[in-house]
Amino acid sequence: MAWSRMSQDRPHGSRCTQNKARSAKVSSTSLPRMPQTNKSRNAPASDSPGSVQVGATGEDPESVSREVSLAAGDAGGSGGGGGVEDNVGDSEIIKSPSDPKQYRYIVLENGLRALLISDYSGPAASEDEEEDGEDEGEEEEGEEEEEEEEEEDDEESGDETEDEDDEERGSDDDGDDREGKKKKGNAEKQSAAALCVGVGSFSDPSDLPGLAHFLEHMVFMGSEKYPSENGFDAFLKKHGGSDNASTDCERTIFQFDVQRKSFKEALDRWAQFFICPLMIRDAIDREVEAVDSEYQLAKPSDSHRKEMLFGSLAKPGHPMGKFCWGNAQTLKQEPKKKKINVYKRLRAFWKKHYSAHYMTLAVQSKERLDTLEEWVREIFSKVPNNGLPKPDFSDMLDPFETPAFNKLYRVVPVRKVHALNITWALPPQEKYYRVKPLHYISWLIGHEGTGSILSVLRRKCWALALFGGNSETGFDQNTTYSIFSISITLTDEGFQNFYQVTHLVFQYLKMLQTLGPQQRIYEEIQKIEANEFHYQEQIDPIEYVEDICENMQLFPKEDFLTGDQLMFEFSPEVISAALSLLTPEKANLMLLSPEHEGQCPLKEKWFGTQYSMEDIQQEWMQRWIGHLELNNDLHLPAENRFIATDFTLKPSDCPDAEFPVRIADSDRGCLWYKKDNKFKIPKAYIRFHLISPVIQQSAKNVVLFDLLVNILGHNLAEPAYEAEVAQLEYKLVAGEHGLVIKVKGFNHKLSLLFHLIIDHLADFSASPDVFSMFSEQLKKTYFNILIKPEKLGKDVRLLILEHSRWSMVEKYQALTAGLTSNELMEFSRSFRAELYAEGLVQGNFCSTESVQFLQYVTDKLQFSKLPAEVPVMFRVVELPLKHHICKVKSLNKGDANSEVTVYYQSGPKALREHTLMELLVMHMEEPCFDFLRTKETLGYHVYPTCRNTSGVLGFSVTVETQATKFNTELVELKIEEFLASFGEKLNALTEEAFNTQVTALVKLKECEDTHLGEEVDRNWAEVVTQQYVFDRLNREIEALKQMSRAELVSWFQEHRGQNSRKLSVHVVGFGAEENDEEGGDKKQDEEGKDEGLSCSTYGEVSKLTFLPASPKIEGAVAVMDIPAFTEGLPLFPYHKILE
Repeated sequence: MAWSRMSQDRPHGSRCTQNKARSAKVSSTSLPRMPQTNKSRNAPASDSPGSVQVGATGEDPESVSREVSLAAGDAGGSGGGGGVEDNVGDSEIIKSPSDPKQYRYIVLENGLRALLISDYSGPAASEDEEEDGEDEGEEEEGEEEEEEEEEEDDEESGDETEDEDDEERGSDDDGDDREGKKKKGNAEKQSAAALCVGVGSFSDPSDLPGLAHFLEHMVFMGSEKYPSENGFDAFLKKHGGSDNASTDCERTIFQFDVQRKSFKEALDRWAQFFICPLMIRDAIDREVEAVDSEYQLAKPSDSHRKEMLFGSLAKPGHPMGKFCWGNAQTLKQEPKKKKINVYKRLRAFWKKHYSAHYMTLAVQSKERLDTLEEWVREIFSKVPNNGLPKPDFSDMLDPFETPAFNKLYRVVPVRKVHALNITWALPPQEKYYRVKPLHYISWLIGHEGTGSILSVLRRKCWALALFGGNSETGFDQNTTYSIFSISITLTDEGFQNFYQVTHLVFQYLKMLQTLGPQQRIYEEIQKIEANEFHYQEQIDPIEYVEDICENMQLFPKEDFLTGDQLMFEFSPEVISAALSLLTPEKANLMLLSPEHEGQCPLKEKWFGTQYSMEDIQQEWMQRWIGHLELNNDLHLPAENRFIATDFTLKPSDCPDAEFPVRIADSDRGCLWYKKDNKFKIPKAYIRFHLISPVIQQSAKNVVLFDLLVNILGHNLAEPAYEAEVAQLEYKLVAGEHGLVIKVKGFNHKLSLLFHLIIDHLADFSASPDVFSMFSEQLKKTYFNILIKPEKLGKDVRLLILEHSRWSMVEKYQALTAGLTSNELMEFSRSFRAELYAEGLVQGNFCSTESVQFLQYVTDKLQFSKLPAEVPVMFRVVELPLKHHICKVKSLNKGDANSEVTVYYQSGPKALREHTLMELLVMHMEEPCFDFLRTKETLGYHVYPTCRNTSGVLGFSVTVETQATKFNTELVELKIEEFLASFGEKLNALTEEAFNTQVTALVKLKECEDTHLGEEVDRNWAEVVTQQYVFDRLNREIEALKQMSRAELVSWFQEHRGQNSRKLSVHVVGFGAEENDEEGGDKKQDEEGKDEGLSCSTYGEVSKLTFLPASPKIEGAVAVMDIPAFTEGLPLFPYHKILE
């Protein structure tokens, strides 16, 4: 798989661990990211960019140059709607022909550069007048969003993609409601703004590591004009908004979104970060703890650990070696010892670096350009310009030209993974953005088709995945260098043969260097990117402005929208220059494996990574730099048969419908269908759920199903890879009750990909070698899931609540007990023997074509009907009317991170109660953040969540903390203290504040879909749970409009009183506060050597260690044996939230 900003979204947005799914795989990945303030908990996460075609012509975009001229010529006139003629944009800014927005670039007198983005021509522009009259209700608390993401694969999967399984099977476990996704699709989009400051962690002073990141936190804490510490977040929550920020090496980005009627006031409040932030002393002391907690949460991440270790190899004094995160030691304890006044230094840093002349701003709203310009000039002209030159590091080239770089580093990872990273440090490549040489090279290196590196390695059973390229984060690409990295996830056998694996990589590079850059291949990539740009689908405004404000720092005005997407010109000289630098004598080898434990005497200073350094074996180096023979198994990819050439919009062959309609129904399956007549794009989505009764029969069967889905993905990887690079995406999901198949992309060749997947399922096979390889890998995957406190906490909670669920520990036990390939083949036959196939097709297909997909599934798989209906959810236990607490020790030995979740069960309720619970949690979010994080500094991640567990409702509050600072029982008491204070606030809630929050939630639910995928996700959630309430949002909106303040207050009191059904789950980390002697960390001597190497850092995960509760938690009953506790509890009936 190639890494690049073009082909893979960068991690950003609502969480510092936000994950972007890798297209067309069984797994998902994300790239390493610099520190990020965790502000917005439901900032939208987009699908991969799609397209909006206004009046499609069905043409095949011939070349990028044609794309560019077409787009530029179209800049003034796309889109309809009243008053559009006087809203003409800047024709010099090249945009997609499918983009209805208008753009204007302005430079303020203080030097701040702004791009104004007008959505005015969109469908809801005429609705604005009625909203402007609405009461904005300046009362009470809003929110600081922290939505429980429980998305399975976080940044720690990094390059190695370990957590694939968890994400896929967890999707419907515990439907944590994400209001950001629940949109009716017929009102207006959110308004959004993002500002990029051209300074980052490279500018940290040497005596205050992490200051830039700390400043990014501190500017949120009130301003002279709006002094309330959480005032901005409270304001956003009242008006349905969210915010976030992130610090990179040379840039810092802030972004927010909000409902349009409040956009101007939100802009003014937000602009104060850059005009007059308070940064009071008291807040400084407390916010250091949030930064420290963020660092502690990042410590177990292998991707962050590798990044810090790699940075430490830079020349002394080069900013690549800086500790960009910051923690309590660097920002509090050391400064105190050295008598450094952090308050003064922080203000001085802000004054020096937060200057208007290196800020870029992007604002998007459904306003005329003139209105946006008036607002931006009025508000942002007050940002000071100090006239100082922007920090410039471009003279600090070749940071890794050191003897320590061209070595082999053996590293002990946190997770169980074998991975080989081959890395080169190249001169900065950003200036070649029109050619994108690294994208061309990574496209070939990361190819997975016949003749590729990964194809050969897979045949040898040496590797599972390969990623190549440059992620375009600030760490990977800045003004001092650009990285080119190849990361290979190895099998046990591949680890033993890692030198041969490296040899194969150098053979492939030698082939590329010998053949030289190929125009045919460049033009194929160019055509794929051009198609995607031409039929570009809109993305959520908050994501869009974040990308654009950063692009404004990198590209000239005409390329603000295209610079990171298009391949403009083929330059063999530029590509050859980059290729020629990828030589063995300039490479750094980093080999990660648990096998290295006990052999690595060195320790990285900040993250504690154990490693060793050695020379690359001379015999191998001589082979590589001598006359390296080419490998006949390696060759360039053939012409791609999956590239779309027909972009015609199909006519409808049935009446238009607002919601999906069942167009085929039999005892073996059914199909739901909706033709897209809104977004008008030549794309489609095909989704199927193949429901089977055999999966949940035993833990062994669940494991065999996981193996089946993983090996099916492996079997598909090579034949389906061409489809993937042609912007067709597939995903295989091992669901709890069936196999989910998701396919999307340009509809022209989409059926080819779908048929390929079904064919491979019908003819499923697994050789003993492949079976053995994936069994070993799945053990590592389960281990890597169980060592994460948040995953373990979820597993324990759902094991208690959901009857007949198999826990991750039970699956790990079943796998380690031993399975055979014959058992897998027998399971695959029984799985396919009896199924119910339920599908949804949406987009640019007519109904007659869509029915054929269901027909193909039933004809090809030849399954019988189910003997009895298979429920697609679990039955849930009814918790007793008493507080129960389940404390388990973290399975990540030595990790300080703990998690506490306090859950209140409501029961199987109706849609009205579900909506009431959403409203309650929306009220709760900002006060929860303010109390538990800002004031009590318990942890970085704190959030309340709506819980829909197999149809049974509840709500919870979660805090992720560290055992080096807090005992989990103390955290539990603080959560209770918060809930008591929240109850008092709720009692004092005014009607005005209540109505404001109701309006905000209604507006969120009415928010216009930005692309077809959002509508599909919403409809698919109804299909996969077999609820079919496609108008759920309409019903929720009606319910909200009828709710009263008294109803909300009494609902909360009812669930908090004597009759509450309360369950607390604690995952207890290692540290002094939990009476662990070593506090979770082994000692390190002065030389950075690690003592105690004989002691394993890998804990045992095949069983849970239950801990008793102390008398501090009054009246709580400890759960020390889950089956014994749940055995006698009554079960709620199967329940769907329908009416």
